[in-house]
Amino acid sequence: MTWLRSLLARLSGTAEVPADFAGELAADEQVLAAARADDGPLLATHLGLWLPEGRRVGWHLLTKATWNDDVLVLTEAAESGAAGEAVLLHDLAPRRFRLTAAGRLPEVVHARITGSIRSSEHRDLPCGGARFVQRKIPGRNGFALQVRPDPGTDEQALAPVAAEVAARLRTPRRA
Repeated sequence: MTWLRSLLARLSGTAEVPADFAGELAADEQVLAAARADDGPLLATHLGLWLPEGRRVGWHLLTKATWNDDVLVLTEAAESGAAGEAVLLHDLAPRRFRLTAAGRLPEVVHARITGSIRSSEHRDLPCGGARFVQRKIPGRNGFALQVRPDPGTDEQALAPVAAEVAARLRTPRRA
C-alpha cells in the first residue's frame, strides 16, 4: 500500500506522508512538502507545519524560520490574550531541527510564513514598543491583527494602540 500512497502523491503534486508521521491530517489537508529530521518527520501543509511530535502549528503562529547548514530553526508564538482588537503573542524558545533529508521543506516554510503576512509595523510607545502584524490564518477568511510586545513593554498600554492600528487597517487606502 505504501507504493500506492507514493504514486498518488506524485500524481497529485503533493508530498508523500511518511509512515512514521505521528499526527492526523484533516480530511482536506494538502501536504506540500515533507522532510526528515533527527527526531522524526516534519510536514508542511496548507494549514501549517507538523512537528515531529505530531503537533501542527498554523503558519500565523510561526514568527521566524531560518535555514542554514542543514538546520531549520523555528520560532513559534503562543497566544496569551488580547490587547484591544489584537491577539497578544509571545515568542517561545526557538527550536532546532537537523534535517537529514530537507527536500522542498525549507522553501515551502519560508514562502508560507512570509505569504501569511499582509502588513507589519513596529510602534514605539512611551512604555516600550510592539510589532503589529496583520496575518492570514489558514482555513479562515480575512486577516487577524497580532501584536508582539518588545521585552519590558507594559502590555496594558497596548490596547488603545491596537484599537488605533486596527481602525487604520480597516479604512480603505486612497490612491
